Amino acid sequence: MYIIDRARFTVPFILALILLAGIPAFAQVDFTGVWAPRVNDEDNPERLAGPSLVEYVGLPINDYARQWGLAWSPARLGLPEHQCQVHVVEYIHRGPLQMRLWEERDEITHQLIAIHEAISTYEQNRTIWMDGRPHPSEYAPHTWMGFSTGVWDGNMLVVTTTHVKQGWHRRDGLPASDEVTVIEHYVRHGDMLTHISVTEDPVYLAEPLIKSEEFNLIPNPNAFNPFWPCESVEEGEHPRGQVPSFLPGENPYVPEYAATHKLPQEATLGGPETMYPEFIQKMKTLPKAVYTPPARKDE
Repeated sequence: MYIIDRARFTVPFILALILLAGIPAFAQVDFTGVWAPRVNDEDNPERLAGPSLVEYVGLPINDYARQWGLAWSPARLGLPEHQCQVHVVEYIHRGPLQMRLWEERDEITHQLIAIHEAISTYEQNRTIWMDGRPHPSEYAPHTWMGFSTGVWDGNMLVVTTTHVKQGWHRRDGLPASDEVTVIEHYVRHGDMLTHISVTEDPVYLAEPLIKSEEFNLIPNPNAFNPFWPCESVEEGEHPRGQVPSFLPGENPYVPEYAATHKLPQEATLGGPETMYPEFIQKMKTLPKAVYTPPARKDE
């Protein structure tokens, strides 16, 4: 009789464990709220004013990205088709923005289905699927925010994003391909949120590119401004159809950043070697860059 009574308890208990094992775990941390970046604390010049031209030091770019960057002209951003071009997901968290995060749960089981993110810059909306669904076929459409899935690693949210449109790794001409994979880590410390991204790009990066940002929770949930009124205009600086650029070897601004900061030209051209402390010793043996401003057209 004792064995039978124990079986009546044990069998349903085991079945319950089996069923629960197939259900996605509840979120360990709630990221719900409106978050604003702490741009004055980390990488302030790059994230507010923007990076200088040919400021590639510490970036693991390859020769393809470098050639693209040296041919790039900032006047390109003045073209109507580029004035409102959206930042891709691997870059958009770097700039001035607000983001609102909220959860989507099943109305019956209350299991977490997705975490949604609204980004004020360019009015971007993003879904991070938490229900275990796979990423789509490689032939599926690419978007600015890509396709994202998330899992919990303890109290850290780990997000994997694919299917992103071509964009940039840094908004000074360094391109990002449409084959990137972005791994993001979200960690909450009270009213502070740490966001760390690791971007792999088989086309333009020789090694993964790691970035990090901090966000503060905004107490007022109504402080979020979802609108980004960007309208392109014809500035008339270039003939219609012309794309400002520099042919190989003809960019006169290549040494400007290096010379301004008394750095060797080789250091500012980037590459995996420039990421590591050992490169400091090599820099001491390299000649400093020299820059001669190009003559103005009206001179």
